[in-house]
Amino acid sequence: MLLRPSPAGGLLFNERLIAIGASTGGTEAIRELLSGLPADSPGVLITQHMPERFTHSFAERLDRMCALAVKEAEHGERILAGHAYVAPGHSHLSVIRSGGHYVAEVSDGAPVNRHRPSVDVLFHAAARAAGRNAIGVLLTGMGKDGATGLLEMRRAGAFTIAQDEASCVVYGMPREAAEIGAVCEVLDLRAIAGRIVSTLRHGGN
Repeated sequence: MLLRPSPAGGLLFNERLIAIGASTGGTEAIRELLSGLPADSPGVLITQHMPERFTHSFAERLDRMCALAVKEAEHGERILAGHAYVAPGHSHLSVIRSGGHYVAEVSDGAPVNRHRPSVDVLFHAAARAAGRNAIGVLLTGMGKDGATGLLEMRRAGAFTIAQDEASCVVYGMPREAAEIGAVCEVLDLRAIAGRIVSTLRHGGN
């Protein structure tokens, strides 16, 4: 997939990475968030709890609706700015640093928090690979998947966001993250994309 052209005067990112996790209600929450990000955003990695047969079409739908180029993640591919990568419904998605690039890893390891893909797997990997250069976002969902991973991201210096109760379909995963101190800010869904862009533009958390 070709990188879509960036608008003149857009944001410049080399080291930044965005990791997003969601479950129940997450498909529309992710669409809302991604729709607010510009075409020259850093690479975005997404884990949405979803059956295997639906993730490819979900990525295609997002690709049609967002400025970012969106696809289902493939093992070993380079994470590019202006692109978003959705975890396949049968596999965990993680990321490693290879030289000056981030690289996607897709694996069929054991379920974590009863899920594969698991948000915690993605967030723990983002903490290790990107540290303070990462932004972690935990959206609507039942259970606690993603909470400990988001905490690790915050401890590594990442800026972390949780969706607020009023805008969640299910305030489970974000609540768990907030309760253990994993969250820098709790925001209405409609404010999250703008907060990400502001954070990136000002070069800090």
